[in-house]
Amino acid sequence: MKEIIIATKNKGKAKEFIDFFAAYGIKALSLLDLSEEIPDIEETGTTFEENAALKAEQISALLHVPVLADDSGLEIDALNGEPGIYSARYAGETKDDQANMDMALTKLSGVPLEKRTARFVCVLAVATPEEKTILHRGTCEGSIATEPKGEHGFGYDPIFIPRNAEKTMAELTPVEKSKISHRKNAIMQLDDWIKTL
Repeated sequence: MKEIIIATKNKGKAKEFIDFFAAYGIKALSLLDLSEEIPDIEETGTTFEENAALKAEQISALLHVPVLADDSGLEIDALNGEPGIYSARYAGETKDDQANMDMALTKLSGVPLEKRTARFVCVLAVATPEEKTILHRGTCEGSIATEPKGEHGFGYDPIFIPRNAEKTMAELTPVEKSKISHRKNAIMQLDDWIKTL
């Protein structure tokens, strides 16, 4: 069975990728599944693309295998694209989902619903030794709710209402979410590359 390393230690994110690749008969392993400890790659890029490529290329060079890395986050139009590449550590280095949501909601206080447009962005980088890194961007358009709702998902899911939906991402079932997520939209673009594996 073919294998790919997913450059993440986030269990929620890893599961989405593992389920996706399983449909193609490809075994995906996250960094949590490896016996050796992979150091955290410093995300020094200024865009999702730069950060995803940094992670994929450095870990691929270390392990000498194909590595898929993603950099994803939330862009809120009324906040000039914040939190953007700083989504995971918006409220500080502790990467606290609740604190990050609270900060976004506080900054949006008083902003009317029609001006709370936002999108989840996911950029995937696939690095293979000796080959050019492949990049794909997927988005999921929506808006920011006034309060968190829902038990599913992670990150900003409880405050993000996908376009044409009545519920937040965290109120959708994992199956419903996977059909519209930014990650799914980026992954679908990997189709051609997967066929070369």
